[in-house]
Amino acid sequence: MNKVTFIKTDNLNIYLDYEKAAEEFVSLVNCDDLDARILANPRVADFFNEKIDLALEEAFLGNDGDDFAHLFIQRCLYHINRLKLFWYDDLKNYSNEQSRFLFDIHSRIEKRWSVWEENQILTERLNAVDVTQALCERAEADLNPKLSEEGRYIRDDISEVGYCQLLAIASLDGLVEASQLSRVLGGAGSDVQLMLTRILWEEYGGGKLERKHSSHFAAMLNELGLDSRPEAYLNIVPWEVLANINHSFLLSEQKQKFLRYVGGLMFIEISVPASFKNNKLAGERLGLSHDAISYWDVHIKEDIRHGQWMLNDVALPLIEKYQENAWEIVMGYDQQKFLSARAAGSIVACIRKYENDPVVFSEKLGSF
Repeated sequence: MNKVTFIKTDNLNIYLDYEKAAEEFVSLVNCDDLDARILANPRVADFFNEKIDLALEEAFLGNDGDDFAHLFIQRCLYHINRLKLFWYDDLKNYSNEQSRFLFDIHSRIEKRWSVWEENQILTERLNAVDVTQALCERAEADLNPKLSEEGRYIRDDISEVGYCQLLAIASLDGLVEASQLSRVLGGAGSDVQLMLTRILWEEYGGGKLERKHSSHFAAMLNELGLDSRPEAYLNIVPWEVLANINHSFLLSEQKQKFLRYVGGLMFIEISVPASFKNNKLAGERLGLSHDAISYWDVHIKEDIRHGQWMLNDVALPLIEKYQENAWEIVMGYDQQKFLSARAAGSIVACIRKYENDPVVFSEKLGSF
């Protein structure tokens, strides 16, 4: 797939440096015994280290930061995080999963990035009673929200090429189910654990591959002649979408943030039916087959009850058990809502650029 990027001329050198550093980093991640290689030649990572230090400064200045720096950082973080999943590929691809160098890079990025993200939202330490009320109010509002500008554009205006672009970007999540729910299920048994497992079981098609949600997403891609291999379109994914995925890794890998994870998952399960309905209606408006919209349809039907389960059978029992920390569930909910809205905005912005620029539109049409 051809990659088309919009870059101002005066920023071209910065962008190219980040691209070169990202390519070098991927090569380091994939080499044999990375730590031994760096020990033998410490300067092999000098260029990358220089650029990651620069990016960490440029990305987290103020509320916005530099987009190129954000993209570089989130790509690097994703390439480390993906090693925590099994891809059924060559086992040699995991030779650096315990690398000290990668651990240090991961820690440096997450330390700066997580604080910056937390500062994007207002957090109030609510008591248990107020947490329950806050979550119930949020759930009611987000189950049937006011139609956003992005949702209206997708529902009413997106072309078939734009719809393909939407699927290509969303495939990074849709083909691997990047909420990382499976990574928080281990540990002592409880009613909460069982309900989360029940949700995972439905997400995974009740043990039948053809019913697995990712299988429905692959079917959509195949129906439209797109590449259904995981990560096939990684290079066109905006940093905001990568950040959304990396955020799930951050919360699911730190058990102290379990309540925040639950709040975030609750928002996802509650809000998905409304947002995916716009995608489904877009496909129907374009006259696409059922296979080209089936993923949205499955999620709409299942996540309505998943959202109810997350509130009644997961969040409320946890509020009762962790009364002093229950406010973190609301924090996780609000942060995920912010991250999801930002990611959705970035996807629509990408689609608008491709559809509004005749040259790029033609190139993109050919690449699909």
